[in-house]
Amino acid sequence: MPDTPTVPAPDAAPTPTPAPATGIDFRGRVRSCFGLGSRLRSRLSSWFRFRLRSGLRFRIRRSVLVPLTAAVVLVAGTGGWYAAGGGRSTVGPAPAEGPEEVVAPLARSMHLPWPREGQASVAVEGIGSLGTRGEQKPVPIASVTKVMTAYVILKGHPMRAGAPGATVVSDRRAADESYSSVETTAPVLAGREYTQRQLLELMMVPSGNNVARLLARWDAGDEEAFVAKMNRTAAGLGMRATTYTGVSGMEASTRSTAADQLRLARAAMKDPVFRQVVATASVIAPGAGVTFRNTNKLLGRDGVIGLKTGSSTPAGGNLVWATTQEVAGVSRLVLGVVLHQRAGTTPAEGSAAAHEASRALITAIRADLPAAVNRA
Repeated sequence: MPDTPTVPAPDAAPTPTPAPATGIDFRGRVRSCFGLGSRLRSRLSSWFRFRLRSGLRFRIRRSVLVPLTAAVVLVAGTGGWYAAGGGRSTVGPAPAEGPEEVVAPLARSMHLPWPREGQASVAVEGIGSLGTRGEQKPVPIASVTKVMTAYVILKGHPMRAGAPGATVVSDRRAADESYSSVETTAPVLAGREYTQRQLLELMMVPSGNNVARLLARWDAGDEEAFVAKMNRTAAGLGMRATTYTGVSGMEASTRSTAADQLRLARAAMKDPVFRQVVATASVIAPGAGVTFRNTNKLLGRDGVIGLKTGSSTPAGGNLVWATTQEVAGVSRLVLGVVLHQRAGTTPAEGSAAAHEASRALITAIRADLPAAVNRA
């Protein structure tokens, strides 16, 4: 098996019965309006302090209070849909949980070929989100799971760029799993010493499930403890729609969204070692003499420098990708996630669909992004 195996609007709130006019603690009300922009909150607070210092007692009728409160709730309730004063909006439905990325204004003039199925999300470092498409409902992500596995390993065992990292001894279980016929693996020998970098490459380039599990046991003692680390890390990154149940992606119960995986990709690509590993075109398995090519078929084309594939029958085809594009003399990192392509078909068909959808997005973004920046 390659890699691994509209919510109805709430009922309108009843109109409150007008209450007698009463003294209002305006500073408390302003502070409670969490959605209000800091600049507006500061101005309102200063005005109220001036009124209070002047000794002027004032009262406000319910007819004035309700519109003011409604206006504040409108700003707060839109959450990721509109940022107060920012004039930016998201694309697609808001997820059930967690804040939605706001879309950069220049994205409005870009007509991107979004996938017709599944879900996708794209962002440009230093510019912002280019949008999210599809229902952000958690779906199986297959071997895309290994992005988090690598991220947690590198957080716990930092490495310098180009360095081999710590020494890891392969156990018998990882060696025995090398010969699996039901999942993607990479050959390792029991009792042999490997560098941390070698194992990261064997996990990310040919997508070795057995190597992912070996690294998890090395780091946390057992896989369950490592999975707990993955979920804590996801929570810390704000990935509220993500649940990890394994370290390799073999389990269909590991689920996430394109928006969440984009958050992770942005964090992971800040690590120079991670960037080097996912940009590796091929790797030779030490002691086995077998060469594996990166499962990311877009690597090395159209500026693509990573990131990770994943496919299975329940997950369909999934691809997290990273490319670069020069904009106004500055090389910008563009990150994208395409999930759940041709789910329910063969892993090969899903993978091909994910690569095709990603290639279309990358081509369009790189062609139009410089001009879109000039138009904005």
